[in-house]
Amino acid sequence: MNLAVDYIEENLNSVITLEDVAKIACCSKYHFHRVFFSCFNVTFAEYVRRRRLTLAAADLVSEKGRVVDIALEYGYGSPNAFTRAFRNVHGINPSDVLSSRAKLTAYNRVFFPLEKTGVEKMDYKIVKRPSFKVIGKSKNFTFDDFVKNGSRYWKGYVTSDSYKKLYQLTNGKPGPLTGAPLLSVYLPKENSKKDEMTDVLGLEVPSDMDTGKHKVHTVPAATYAEFDCTYKTAMKTNRYIYREWFSSVGYERDGNKPDIAAYFPIAFRPMGEMGVRWWIPVVKKK
Repeated sequence: MNLAVDYIEENLNSVITLEDVAKIACCSKYHFHRVFFSCFNVTFAEYVRRRRLTLAAADLVSEKGRVVDIALEYGYGSPNAFTRAFRNVHGINPSDVLSSRAKLTAYNRVFFPLEKTGVEKMDYKIVKRPSFKVIGKSKNFTFDDFVKNGSRYWKGYVTSDSYKKLYQLTNGKPGPLTGAPLLSVYLPKENSKKDEMTDVLGLEVPSDMDTGKHKVHTVPAATYAEFDCTYKTAMKTNRYIYREWFSSVGYERDGNKPDIAAYFPIAFRPMGEMGVRWWIPVVKKK
């Protein structure tokens, strides 16, 4: 992982793709992106943007070139695009950098920690699940878009009449395989140049259900690492899995198979106490 960061730092004035960086880290785009985000609370693309604009500010202070030249060096096709991005990070225009009152923001290079910093232990199971089908509302996201807008999008959906009609198809009855009345399935898009996925909030389809006009998504058979938590701690648990658990056990993520979050509401209890079970697809390291 640190070799991948070295590559990013050495190529900030060149084209950097997530695919190339993930290859250096010897993992999939999906896995790299989630490990990176779990460790540093920033997506790969946002990190690259911040680092480029940090170095661009230093170049402007040192008067190494015109604004247009520095913009091109760090991947901005026009001075206007560079100015907008620069202002978002530093709060001033590039042309104001040499002002005595100018304050700039520096984002430092990151290093993957060599020692574990999280909880001492977390219980898990390794379980095998056959293929099953899910129906529900789906939305395509890049990982960056999901981090920025995913929560707001789904909060809006679960208050809609469409969600109520979907939930009434089973009236909260648990799925026969998952045992959960509601699922989030994060289906990576194969052969995508970016880290893209289809996020499905829906129901496991019983064999006798008439799915009508609902789109059916197939979840492939897989071996999963299973983790129990609550809705309140679900994101913290997911970050722990990618930040520390994978590097502590003899498993790696299984390709383009989906992560799954299963929800288990508790009657008359706050939503934050709702049970959540993560299933992360894994294979034994060779």
